[in-house]
Amino acid sequence: MRLEQAGPYRIVRPAAAAAWGPSLDHSEWDCSDVSFHRTGGDANQARGEWQFRNSKAKTLLSQPWRIEFNPISLFLKLTSFGHLGLFAEQEKNWRKIHEMIAARKTASPNSPVRVLNLFAYTGAATLHAAHAGAEVVHLDASKGTVKWARDNAEASNLTHCPIRWIVDDAQEFVERELRRGQRYHGVLLDPPSYGRGNNGQIWKIEEHLLPLLKKVSALLEDDFLFVLLSSHSPGYTPISLRNILEQILNSAHSRDEKFHMTVQNGQYTAAEMVILDSTGKPLPSGADCLFLSRA
Repeated sequence: MRLEQAGPYRIVRPAAAAAWGPSLDHSEWDCSDVSFHRTGGDANQARGEWQFRNSKAKTLLSQPWRIEFNPISLFLKLTSFGHLGLFAEQEKNWRKIHEMIAARKTASPNSPVRVLNLFAYTGAATLHAAHAGAEVVHLDASKGTVKWARDNAEASNLTHCPIRWIVDDAQEFVERELRRGQRYHGVLLDPPSYGRGNNGQIWKIEEHLLPLLKKVSALLEDDFLFVLLSSHSPGYTPISLRNILEQILNSAHSRDEKFHMTVQNGQYTAAEMVILDSTGKPLPSGADCLFLSRA
């Protein structure tokens, strides 16, 4: 389990990687406002129940609450599967995305930077990209989650930004974008282990990730800026994600010499995603691989 401070509330949630003993005294845990207990299944699919410290906490936590995550704001809420609407381990990626896009816009103010965010969840990456000046396509299969992301955009005063909010199956949308001849300077993917599209389409990461990435590589501009692939699925380690991404991008070399040079001159950074506790101890929280062009 892990003890989190989420805005004004103290929350206890499952964390399989937290295999060591608590750093804080049990009295700190005992004063949590709410804790989540799974009823079965794995972390990506299981539902469970929230147990509140008292009726006041239950009343307060029955409504979304807002936190500031400079330069954006996010609404958090308790979900039936134990999430809050925030994956804080992605913070370094949000900062890097913002930095990359802002640098490209500074160098070429009149040139658009188009970003595709697949499996986009509640939009923290989308909003960082938009804040930096990108045109963003935000896609998730859940209508409610896309609504949540739009509420976050409003809270962040970013409703004026060019963001397309789409409820769709990632695989089908990418195929349509290929037929339409669309191209992007950056793509973000944080796919689940298992999921269903808006019309019941099945997603299994072990079957569908590689075919999807091959199609995504064909959506990249020749001078594309980045591809970020992250995962919380067991077995998808930093090395695995780098091998996947490197193979996909290298296999696309034959498309165009400029694209080939973009890949050859780029850099892969693969790492465990972590959340640092109040003592500085890292909690492993998934893996990622970022390809960054040096063009």
